[in-house]
Amino acid sequence: MTVNEASEKYHIPVEILKEYESWGLCGEVKMVMGVWQYNDQDLQRLGMIMTLHEIGFSNEEVEAYMRLFLKGDSTEKERLEMLKKKRGKVLDEIHFKEKQLDCMDYLRYKITKAQKKFNSNI
Repeated sequence: MTVNEASEKYHIPVEILKEYESWGLCGEVKMVMGVWQYNDQDLQRLGMIMTLHEIGFSNEEVEAYMRLFLKGDSTEKERLEMLKKKRGKVLDEIHFKEKQLDCMDYLRYKITKAQKKFNSNI
């Protein structure tokens, strides 16, 4: 399956496929007459890459994770640590957003309270 076919069939952006190729991680991908050919295992790895991007991994983090993944089960601890760190950062972002919402709600409350006071004085 070519880059364009894989992109179209599995809805993977061509940029992600090119990135995957550039990392040299695709040992199973073969070059046939100047065109990359993907097999099922490559597409499974690409699915993992897409998931990592979706959960907020940077390109560098995705590459590091995939290099560990390709080394096998002996890297599970390192990969779990990467996921734990990313999860912690996401939780920090969520807590920050919750604080922002609390501040917005307080300001809305103050405005609403002031409007009611103004309307009752009319």
